Amino acid sequence: MRGFGRQWQTRDGSDSSLRDLKARVKRVTLFLEDQYGSPRRRRRGDLLDVLVETILSQNTNDRNTDRAFQRLKERFPLWEDVLQAKMDPVVQAIKPGGLARQKAKRIREILRWLKRRNETLDLDFLKEMDSEKIQEMMGSLKGIGPKTIHCLLLFGLGREAFPVDTHVLRVGQRLGFIPEKTNGEKAHPWMAPLVPAGKSLSLHINLIRFGRTICTAINPQCSGCFLRTECLYPGSIA
Repeated sequence: MRGFGRQWQTRDGSDSSLRDLKARVKRVTLFLEDQYGSPRRRRRGDLLDVLVETILSQNTNDRNTDRAFQRLKERFPLWEDVLQAKMDPVVQAIKPGGLARQKAKRIREILRWLKRRNETLDLDFLKEMDSEKIQEMMGSLKGIGPKTIHCLLLFGLGREAFPVDTHVLRVGQRLGFIPEKTNGEKAHPWMAPLVPAGKSLSLHINLIRFGRTICTAINPQCSGCFLRTECLYPGSIA
């Protein structure tokens, strides 16, 4: 990856090479598994369901995402129904997830794209494509960013991919394996060589658990943090 040929400096003034970063991420992965266990991979669902649910998850929490997706499926049992419906009923169905009109527009645009491409509303053809091609193709669609694509790869296709959401980005920066000024989009290629083989699901899920309960955005629980020794800011975040 570009940039790994040189070292970058962390907040505490130390230099980190790729080898050092990989070692740090591996330690964090093992600490998290010791605390939370190794998450089991759930049975993979319909790929289009996974994609739409991930779009609905943008800028909201799991509870609101689940409500929005359930309401959408109850109101429109088939994706063809969503495609043929007027905009307002779709917007109302997914309203609990926030940004409903924007998300409804994106979902319908993706359904129209699928209809033109395949004449059917499913993403099963992705199973025969390699991950790089999937990222290139899906990334060209509006409303589908790196996190959404990596969620599709990880949760929908069961592949090695590492989605970076707000919790993962925040925690990764505090623990020193994502540079401080790196945004979510750039964090995806940055993390690709750092995640231990076979640990994408575990590290992703456990970092989110850690970010929601201990390393929160406001008032993190630094005093009782089991990753305190890995943190660049132990006890100094207000």
